[in-house]
Amino acid sequence: MHINETDTAIRIADLTVAYQRKPVLWEINLSIPRGALVGLVGPNGAGKSTLIKSMMEMVPRISGTVEIHGEPLAKQRYNIAYVPQRESVDWDFPATVLDVVTMGLYREIGWFMPVRKEHRKRSMEALEQVGIAELADRQISQLSGGQQQRTFLARALVQSASIYLMDEPFAAVDAATEQSIIQVLRQQQSQGKTILVVHHDLHTVPEYFDSLILLNVRAVAWGTMQATFTPENLRRTYGGRLTLLEEVTEAMRRRSSTK
Repeated sequence: MHINETDTAIRIADLTVAYQRKPVLWEINLSIPRGALVGLVGPNGAGKSTLIKSMMEMVPRISGTVEIHGEPLAKQRYNIAYVPQRESVDWDFPATVLDVVTMGLYREIGWFMPVRKEHRKRSMEALEQVGIAELADRQISQLSGGQQQRTFLARALVQSASIYLMDEPFAAVDAATEQSIIQVLRQQQSQGKTILVVHHDLHTVPEYFDSLILLNVRAVAWGTMQATFTPENLRRTYGGRLTLLEEVTEAMRRRSSTK
């Protein structure tokens, strides 16, 4: 898939990451176009979360570079909003939902500076966008899994970033929350935002995303959904998990036959 460099939001070149000398990512070369809603898919242990963390320099790289809008991360960090896995967050931390969302503005507010009325207003607007404004004063320890995900999505939205990196935002949420989140992501995409989402449910991949990265330590395939989400590429990514692959292949066949 060829992408004009001026249309590239994220460019990854020769990226390798290893833990205790064991490669987790190996020679990753990818370009993600501006304004794409991209699924990042692969088996457990494929390196999906590591890829996002290495892009954010949260884990060290053995080699490789990551450019954001043609520049190093240090110059574009403000343009990235990161939504971590829910399990990685200390939900017992004494903070309200509004507090957590407002944390997305700390680069603008400044550490140890007072939060002004305009900041709270923007945070409330983000909470309204994800449908939980009524929970603004609730302690985060009292939230359900879906409410936690919506809170961190609101924190990302309030940053007004151009790139969203999201690690399993649909994990352990109900169907209504999942549909609400994907609707918000599509709204952001319609405004020109670039969104990369770690996802695990192959059945919803064609419905949710317009581009796809198939990852298993290496980048097995990437590009448009039509070109990438094929039985052959899925087999190369998931190996011998034939039951799952056959089920997804049949779903793809039924979907194409109804068009």
